[in-house]
Amino acid sequence: MSDEIRPITALDLAAEWQRAEVGPRPSTKVIRAEDLCIDPAYQRDLSTKSIRLIRKLVEEWDWRRFKVPVVTRVDDQWHVIDGQHTAIAAVTHGGIAELEVLVVEAGDRSDRAGAFIGHNKDRVQITNSQLFFAAAAAGDEDVLTALQICERAGACILRNPSPGRPFRPGELIAIAALMQLVKRRTTVKARTVIETLVRVRAAPITADLIKAVDMVLHDRNYGEVDPEEIVAAFERYGAVLTAKSVELALAKAIPRARAMGVVLYQHTRKRKAVRPAESPGGHEAAGAVLG
Repeated sequence: MSDEIRPITALDLAAEWQRAEVGPRPSTKVIRAEDLCIDPAYQRDLSTKSIRLIRKLVEEWDWRRFKVPVVTRVDDQWHVIDGQHTAIAAVTHGGIAELEVLVVEAGDRSDRAGAFIGHNKDRVQITNSQLFFAAAAAGDEDVLTALQICERAGACILRNPSPGRPFRPGELIAIAALMQLVKRRTTVKARTVIETLVRVRAAPITADLIKAVDMVLHDRNYGEVDPEEIVAAFERYGAVLTAKSVELALAKAIPRARAMGVVLYQHTRKRKAVRPAESPGGHEAAGAVLG
């Protein structure tokens, strides 16, 4: 993907596209947040997730991240169509007297409810990959460390996987698992995990594979295996590892990543004698499936 700045240009419209009637243009207005109100007929109640979001807005308020609430005039009240969390956070903060809002015409409740649906439905969700590379551009140290680890390990973090294109060996799609690995382990250990998966030509490098290899190499119940033995196990047994992992996960009701780790461990040579398992689903659980 190019890092060059892209100007905004029109798409070549398909012949069947119909241009909408745009209607009255909205205006902007500065208003006290406490003068806004919510219509419960179509607005969401505050959930636990909502409270967490409002707290985050209060504690990390930054005008560069400010999203302008969309409001409309109903009789003598200002109704929020989109942005109630921002409005509540502003009032809760106590140091934000006024907000700039976008004023639209939506006289009927059905119009307002339809606009609310449009604001919350007609949007492209930001992917973990997009957030990851945005964080890298913002200088996030953990993300920059993860990028460096993958680069040195020979892995490629996909920005936007192309639908239908087969994954290539070493392509990584498990952003969340990668970040958990980086925060949980030292840089050397995290790189060892990713490098091992590059060597086994994983296509793609998934969350289950990252967690399984990390478990075998570094968890206290394991850790007697060299990376070379993991590579050898994948070369010897290939798809058998996946099949046995599925079987174990179903039989013991454990996560797939843990099941993969157990099966992988059973198929590797150890540097020293195996210690007894210290938790359910450990080494002996694999033996029950693998015989």
